[in-house]
Amino acid sequence: MCLSPAQCRAARALVGWSEDDLSSAAKIAKQTIADFEAGTLSPSERILQDMKRSLEDAGVLFIAEDGGGAGVRLVKGANASIDTNETETVQYEEHLKNDAPPGAGG
Repeated sequence: MCLSPAQCRAARALVGWSEDDLSSAAKIAKQTIADFEAGTLSPSERILQDMKRSLEDAGVLFIAEDGGGAGVRLVKGANASIDTNETETVQYEEHLKNDAPPGAGG
C-alpha cells in the first residue's frame, strides 16, 4: 500500500508528531516531508516506506482504500509518543471489577 500525503499528515497528528519528529524517526530531510505533504514532491518508494514504517512503529495503523477512502487509525494500546494527563484518565466500571480467583494477588 502506498502512503498518501493526507495519510502522512493525519498519521503525524494522531501521534502528535511534527515534521521534525518524523524527520528524525525516519532519517529523512524535513523538507522532503513538507514537500510530500504539500503535494509538490513524489518521493521514492524507499522514502515512503521509511516514513510509513516510522509512523507504524509509533502506533499508527494505515487503512487501505476500501471504497470509503484510505485512512489511518491509532492502534489500541500502542506505545505511541502521546502525552496523557493521568489525572484525567477515565476508568470504566466494567474494567474495575476484580475477576481474579481468590488468592491470586495483584
